[in-house]
Amino acid sequence: MIKYDRANFVENLVHHEGLVLNVYQDTLGIDTIGIGRNLQDRGISDEELAEIGLPNIEAVYERGITDDNAIYLACNDIVIVEEELAAAHPCVLELDAERQLVLMDMAFNMGVPRLKNFKNMWAAIHEQDFETASKEMLDSRWSKQVGRRSVILSAKMRDGI
Repeated sequence: MIKYDRANFVENLVHHEGLVLNVYQDTLGIDTIGIGRNLQDRGISDEELAEIGLPNIEAVYERGITDDNAIYLACNDIVIVEEELAAAHPCVLELDAERQLVLMDMAFNMGVPRLKNFKNMWAAIHEQDFETASKEMLDSRWSKQVGRRSVILSAKMRDGI
């Protein structure tokens, strides 16, 4: 069961990922919009385009989106990431809200497939050894890429609620 507050998570994402209303290239050169919506891998579905009132992806590139559109897309992404994360590691559903938020933040940032590669971190989480899990988070390329964010998330993993 998801225990964290999704609205709070969206605020955290805006803080960490930023909110950009026009298409830009992220640090990996991937076209992105809103709150980290990867247009290359995820794109924007026809249903989402209809909901945000744009006829096609070209209009997104030409006109951009609104704050409300960005939050709508991020909320859709959050549901997808929650499902992927729970399918990959059902133990996430048993964690406290703070640790769920940490893993969701990481999954949203790098994607669940890459997060699954944190084998030692996951082994520690399964053993409820959160001290080791937090250390494993810091011993990664991801930690070097996101800097201070990884230190904050690692402490939250270690300490929980």
